[in-house]
Amino acid sequence: MVTPAAPPKRITVAISGASGAVYGVRLLQRLRGQAEVQTHLVVSDAGWLNVQQELDLPRAEVEALADVVYPVRDIGSTIASGSFPCDGMVIAPCSMRTLAAVALGLSDNLITRAADVMLKERRRLILMVRETPLNLAHLRNMTRVTEMGGIIFPPVPGFYQRPQSIDEMVGHTVNRVLDVLGLPQADAVRWNGLPVFPHAD
Repeated sequence: MVTPAAPPKRITVAISGASGAVYGVRLLQRLRGQAEVQTHLVVSDAGWLNVQQELDLPRAEVEALADVVYPVRDIGSTIASGSFPCDGMVIAPCSMRTLAAVALGLSDNLITRAADVMLKERRRLILMVRETPLNLAHLRNMTRVTEMGGIIFPPVPGFYQRPQSIDEMVGHTVNRVLDVLGLPQADAVRWNGLPVFPHAD
């Protein structure tokens, strides 16, 4: 008897109009080629502008990293329905406008509708919010999303691994996101505690 293959883990990656398009692109790059993962990509109009401005990447090159790509206004897409199984969604980066729409359940485009689906179905939703400083509206919207079960994950770099480049900082943050998705990477840098120094006599 042949055991049927396990269905792939479906992960939705959304890129909104905040600075930090590199996080969404790097996430797609890390997931690309993993046989057990199927990626679904949706990018806002402002997100595409940031991809161009910050990374100088052509749209086709970014879209080629995903298994399935949707227009941001295609509310009829599969990821807009809770009947479509999806294991996790990451908005990387997440603008304050997108955060507010998710917090208020506006579902006014495919990114915010897909996020609303993740919340109502009690599935993993990660928002890599990008803004500083934060005003009270931002903080209250983060609280609302957290209370609904979403995970607020600002891309704050860790320095304990002594990064030598922006590329290393981005990679470390993306690996942490993959940990939260339940997709740990073998090459992720882990904290192993402070070194033990011998006491002087």
